[in-house]
Amino acid sequence: MIDENGYRPNVGMIIVNQKNRVFWARRVGQRAWQFPQGGIDEGETPVEAMYRELWEETGLLPEHVELLAQTDDWLTYDLPPRYQRRNGVPLCIGQKQKWFLLRLVADDEVISLAQGKKTEFDAFRWVNYWYPIRKVIHFKRQVYHDALNQLSHSIGIVSKRRLSPYAYQKRSKKTKRTHKRT
Repeated sequence: MIDENGYRPNVGMIIVNQKNRVFWARRVGQRAWQFPQGGIDEGETPVEAMYRELWEETGLLPEHVELLAQTDDWLTYDLPPRYQRRNGVPLCIGQKQKWFLLRLVADDEVISLAQGKKTEFDAFRWVNYWYPIRKVIHFKRQVYHDALNQLSHSIGIVSKRRLSPYAYQKRSKKTKRTHKRT
């Protein structure tokens, strides 16, 4: 289901534990980590899609989480051309996402990454609330920043004002700045 602008409707989930650390999952067979997310099926509401995707990707049921907040608007990102499926009709240029903030109210043991038709993740860990902005694939960084910012107030975390294009670049040892006394 692609909208008239070429975006696929999608939901994203930020799951926090009791310490406000976020669930961060590794994609199967890859080094890429991300939040759980997935498409909205025809006739499904974003909330229904969120609970379906939550179970498919993490094994969590509605009774395992508390829905704390959701983004007001759709957040969009464009896929770089090399990730676009050129043979798709209509062409999908990116995703528009509704983001949900959920609190895990059960033990970690209820998390099971092999639930859906296709396992999406093979590992997970709990990380600092802002950590994913620095680590997600580059074209999702602004959406992650916006979603985390919009939802942070719901759990008492002060939002970050802006995403610096330089803040998350790795600095090599060769370019490390040194200060010399004169």
